[in-house]
Amino acid sequence: MIKKVDHIGIAVQSLESALPFYTDILKLPLLGMEEVESEQVKVAFLQAGETKLELLEPMSKDSPIAKYIEKRGEGIHHVALGVDSIQERINEMRENGIRMIHEVPKQGAGGAQVAFMHPKATGSVLYEFCEKK
Repeated sequence: MIKKVDHIGIAVQSLESALPFYTDILKLPLLGMEEVESEQVKVAFLQAGETKLELLEPMSKDSPIAKYIEKRGEGIHHVALGVDSIQERINEMRENGIRMIHEVPKQGAGGAQVAFMHPKATGSVLYEFCEKK
């Protein structure tokens, strides 16, 4: 069902301010940056062994990441689990009483299809299913 931890999402106020720690101090390779308009977020992916770190910068004060940072501060936002057949995983979660934020997959960063489980159903951890073609 779950292939691996695909990435860990980290909310930051500014990619420009945060990236030097990851690239210069931790020496993690920057894989790329992009904007995800649907989520009003700029992302930077860094390679950390077999897992990636996804830094998330809000593009507007109304974005989910901006609201997250306002409420909880910068830090770990979500854990993304790599899966095949994302819609099947969503259906399995619903059959097991796990509330989903997304009932159908949506377009995420890097061309992935993504869907989030509601943290109230997962012990206060925001998990994302991530299917890459």
